[in-house]
Amino acid sequence: MKNNDGFNPQEIEKIKHEMEGGNSYVVIESEDNSDDFMNFYFIGMYDGREVVYDAALYTLRLQHSSEIHELAEHKVAQKFPEFKRISYEEDENGDIEPLGDLEEEIGLYLTEVMDELEEEEAVKVSEHVDIDENIDFGIGVDVGLNVEKISNEVIEKFIHDFNEDSLELDETYYSFQFEDDE
Repeated sequence: MKNNDGFNPQEIEKIKHEMEGGNSYVVIESEDNSDDFMNFYFIGMYDGREVVYDAALYTLRLQHSSEIHELAEHKVAQKFPEFKRISYEEDENGDIEPLGDLEEEIGLYLTEVMDELEEEEAVKVSEHVDIDENIDFGIGVDVGLNVEKISNEVIEKFIHDFNEDSLELDETYYSFQFEDDE
């Protein structure tokens, strides 16, 4: 950790300076950030030293959906050895090109497997905090919380409770149903 700039007092001061607007965190700009996921830096203590934490905070619903999709892709790859991942191509107008027959069949099977896994409640998730000391900048924190969305209030409460060592995680295992977009 001696080469980790997340422990460097100058880097910590830079992050603190960026937080002067009132939040106790700085969002790491990413197209992945959404109501279900946020990547941000915050300052805390680690082994008695001040450090920058690189946090990924997401809803349990997102984690559940991701795990269902990952498991379904694994099952699809067993049935279709040529399956890599369905990629959607855009034409010159920005419209999505139609899938080939095999890709269409794979996509339908993937959806079917995901529906089955959901119905069987094959995937269950619970609140968690995982610490990763082996990242390039600071300490990584991977956090899944049972909240509807990742809001400023959720992030601030997490940081406060984490830094005060008063974070209480719900150990209940949850399974979610996909919502129809209709």
